[in-house]
Amino acid sequence: MNTNKLIQQIRQLDEQERAVVAALLNQNTISRDINEEFSEQLTFGQRVADRVASFGGSWSFLGLFLGAMVLWIGANVGRPGVFDPYPFILLNLVLSCVAAIQAPVIMMSQNRQSAHDRLDARHDYEINLKAEMEVMGLHAKIDELRDREWATLVQMQERQIALLEQIQARLEQRGE
Repeated sequence: MNTNKLIQQIRQLDEQERAVVAALLNQNTISRDINEEFSEQLTFGQRVADRVASFGGSWSFLGLFLGAMVLWIGANVGRPGVFDPYPFILLNLVLSCVAAIQAPVIMMSQNRQSAHDRLDARHDYEINLKAEMEVMGLHAKIDELRDREWATLVQMQERQIALLEQIQARLEQRGE
């Protein structure tokens, strides 16, 4: 391949693909722990949001929440002078507040998970690209070895044919 053409093709690559080519040429590894890199970049608030979202989406939260509602309702039904009589307006307010706080926290966590997924996909692309380039290099080496061996076999065959022709010529000279 022409060197100028190769340089033009490399210039057309984006930064990520150039990094993969550089890693391939320098025989560096590309794989790394994306989860560790990503978690090191999280702020305190993001970590808290992830824990809240994780707990808010668990069976433990659901069980505790249902238990608290049953206790609340049980404490406020059929007794005079309760703090939240039927239709449980205070309970509705608490539920609305929990939903109003929990929804954005869960969305923040989901957005971060999407960012993590994009980073993971980008890393997978880099590894797949390098693997593809390695495979192409191996194919080229195997083709080169095959061609070299083929040339060696052709030379051996030519020598054998020359020897056979010499033997045939000697036999013809003897008259056999």
